Amino acid sequence: MAQANTSLNVWPEIEKAENENRRELVLQGSVVDKKIESCGGIHPRLYCLALLNYLEISQCPSLHEVNESISQLSHLQSLILCRNKLTSVPKSIGELKAIKVLDLSVNQLHVLPEDICELRELRTLNISCNNITALPEGLSKCVKLASINVSKNALSRLPDDLWSSRLELLSSIIASENVIEDLSSEVHNLSALKVLDLSSNKLQDIPSELANCTKLKEINFKGNKLKDKRLEKMVNGCLTKSVLDYLRAGGRGKGKGKQQDGEAAEKDDTGCNISVKKSAGKRKGKKEVEEVDELNRMVVRVLHLSEATSAVTVNVSAGVKDVRPYIVCCIVKGMNLRQGNALKRFLTAQTKLHDDICARRTTATIATHDLALVKAPLLYDVRPPDTLKIVPLGRKEIKATQLLKQLQQEADEQRKQRKRQNVSGLHKYLQLLDGKDFYPCLVDAEDHVISFPPITNSERTKIKKTTCELFLEVTSSTSLQVCKDVMDALIIKMAELNKLTFDQKEDVGSDEEAVAVSDCPAENPTSHELAIIQVKVMDVDGNLKVVYPSKTDLISENRDLTVIR
Repeated sequence: MAQANTSLNVWPEIEKAENENRRELVLQGSVVDKKIESCGGIHPRLYCLALLNYLEISQCPSLHEVNESISQLSHLQSLILCRNKLTSVPKSIGELKAIKVLDLSVNQLHVLPEDICELRELRTLNISCNNITALPEGLSKCVKLASINVSKNALSRLPDDLWSSRLELLSSIIASENVIEDLSSEVHNLSALKVLDLSSNKLQDIPSELANCTKLKEINFKGNKLKDKRLEKMVNGCLTKSVLDYLRAGGRGKGKGKQQDGEAAEKDDTGCNISVKKSAGKRKGKKEVEEVDELNRMVVRVLHLSEATSAVTVNVSAGVKDVRPYIVCCIVKGMNLRQGNALKRFLTAQTKLHDDICARRTTATIATHDLALVKAPLLYDVRPPDTLKIVPLGRKEIKATQLLKQLQQEADEQRKQRKRQNVSGLHKYLQLLDGKDFYPCLVDAEDHVISFPPITNSERTKIKKTTCELFLEVTSSTSLQVCKDVMDALIIKMAELNKLTFDQKEDVGSDEEAVAVSDCPAENPTSHELAIIQVKVMDVDGNLKVVYPSKTDLISENRDLTVIR
């Protein structure tokens, strides 16, 4: 394996960590990437920082490999090597016996060394977004493993010992967007399993033994063409309880229920038995599939500016170019946040998008506003830290400098409470504003700051159960396409959640909540269709910078999504 050029000066970040006996080191972004490129790799002095228990090297496309000397960091508990272009992992990684968190996501890996199975303290393994075709056998030796994410790879199967009863702490398996053809019936051995995501794979059956996972709370098999179309309907409707009840009672596919001669045993959505003659099933089969497909379909309708009754324009000042130059916005109508836990699900989904596709806000940030509280036109601007004021979510009005100081203190406190095992999400995106003379902000017509990316948006425009129309905003310092990709993912997720809320028909809630939402025009929605209204982003001279969604946006391979333009 190539060794970095030792004749170069020690990187100041490494030197500082060495002089201060630091336990944590984060190296990320374009500045570090240039050093890696010129040095031919990571500076070898890094491997002398024996006290480190947290190391992150991320967003460095020039990083293709890590030296075997990584094994010298024997106190490491968290190793984050995500969003680089690693093509291999050194075998010596198996010597890091204290490792609890290993993140190798968003690289170019094809294989993992079997030595990873020697990490007996490993609790979280993330190798998503690579090109891995097979996982090493022996993962059952990682007896403390609690979470594994292998999504967006090229796996055709999961290793047999992943279903071992030795993994009694394994609670989350994320294996979406692979080519997995079979889910082992041994899945019931995982007594702690709470989350199982095998969406967008090649599964045809779901084993009935899955119903014996008594702690299972969330399953996702969407995007698999199951033989049992009734089960597929439940799966695509995200009805975890219904799916497990169906499997437990012996549904079709690989269920335990036995078919009588000339009959096919099924269950309806309420769990009642239905006996359908095979001859009738053949005659109705095609029609049933078509009806199921139609019921499962999520609908998003794009309204162009000429069709919109209310238009919002965002003007962009010249100053954002050197701070956070990219922004896309749109308006969403038809999102039902009133019923049951709909609002909570939406906020949880937004947080997950921030953690995943937004890389904990380091590549992009989402802000959602109640359109009724947004006073247009809007200005995307920059302001000095000591003059920018905002009313952050859940707080009183404060200057940006004071807010960042408070957040930094809170993040430091989190680190102490976690005994330095992790750097909080706060630390990661607070660093994005280091050294900036101006901070980005979205300002309304009354000169109120309603968004301060990537930190927070304002209490003034906070969404709640009574919100009928949303104004969505995505900003990035990376690229305009990143903004569009994140906005696409957000809208598709909203369509999915809206359909789930519609299908579940949850109650609005308390009498007070019912009264509060009575003014909303869609109080009793008869459709889960979302309407997306375009928003123009203009420069100070009135020239169009971007309009979203355009014809090239919201292009999805999701066969359950229909976009009407």
